[in-house]
Amino acid sequence: MKKCFAFTLCLCFLSLICGCAPLIIGAAAGGLGAYGVSKDTVQGDTDKNYEALWGSALSVASAYGTILQENANTGYIELEAQSSKVWIKLVRLTQATTRVRVSARKYHFPNIEMAQDIFVKIITGVR
Repeated sequence: MKKCFAFTLCLCFLSLICGCAPLIIGAAAGGLGAYGVSKDTVQGDTDKNYEALWGSALSVASAYGTILQENANTGYIELEAQSSKVWIKLVRLTQATTRVRVSARKYHFPNIEMAQDIFVKIITGVR
């Protein structure tokens, strides 16, 4: 029992050192599992409508800061917000599933808090 606990503790510690520890975000979305894919990126797949997610992403992006680029065909938004550079990417995986990916960096350093906040607001902003 002690070996199992020590092994689990070691795995948790190693994942924290690597900076890729899984991040679970409980959003009010059916079938949503969000996780951190790097130190500055939060990503999740949802069964919400792509067009509704795009509208929500544009709304959240414009509320946070200045949109520098947007392309509805590729699902890409780039913005500057609170001294950070933010990238939002929507990818239609199937007709019913869309991947939402939000990355944020402030002065070239990861800003995972902003990425999480924007991610959750995009997902929960879709009704």
